[in-house]
Amino acid sequence: MNERKPTLRERQRSETRRAIQAHAVRLFTDRGYDAVTVADVADAARVSAMTVYRHFPTKEDLVLVDQPALLIAERVAASSPTHPLVHRVGGALVEAATALTGGDGGEPAANERFLLDCLRLMVSTPALRARHLDGQYALQQAVVDALGDDATDPEAAFRAQAATGACLAAMHTALTRWADDDGRSKLPDLIARALAASFGHDVVARAGL
Repeated sequence: MNERKPTLRERQRSETRRAIQAHAVRLFTDRGYDAVTVADVADAARVSAMTVYRHFPTKEDLVLVDQPALLIAERVAASSPTHPLVHRVGGALVEAATALTGGDGGEPAANERFLLDCLRLMVSTPALRARHLDGQYALQQAVVDALGDDATDPEAAFRAQAATGACLAAMHTALTRWADDDGRSKLPDLIARALAASFGHDVVARAGL
């Protein structure tokens, strides 16, 4: 079945959203998150403040990125259910990082720098840390759902949550190192190294990471 193509209006809405967020992250990075208002973002993007709020209900939403969570969940859902949980989740994390940072032949520098700037803002800004934590919980649940285990089996649900939480903790360590390193290291490599440190090189090697 062919995937439905977005309409012109949907494409325009998506482009406007991306432009607003790009201007917001640039201003936050240059001036500091607390020093920039939504009105400043609207002026930079040449839209009204109402338009900004239509796409981003709160100022914090301007820094949140949905794309990684969607990619990770898709990769997990596409993985073989016969593979161990850590392999499925860990492999999805590395694959998503590769796609997002251009390592699979996609767009490299621009998207990578944008993600890095968002990450550094979330780590360094107290007002954003709570939202970042909420995002981690939401990501964990999305991954558990994508694993497709029997939700009525408490033991299976516990195993999925434990494996996912451990993999995401390893990824968080890699992301922090990536931010500290100003993106000089390859994010997929850092995630693979963090997973190896957590679960052992043999486990990661068997997962093909």
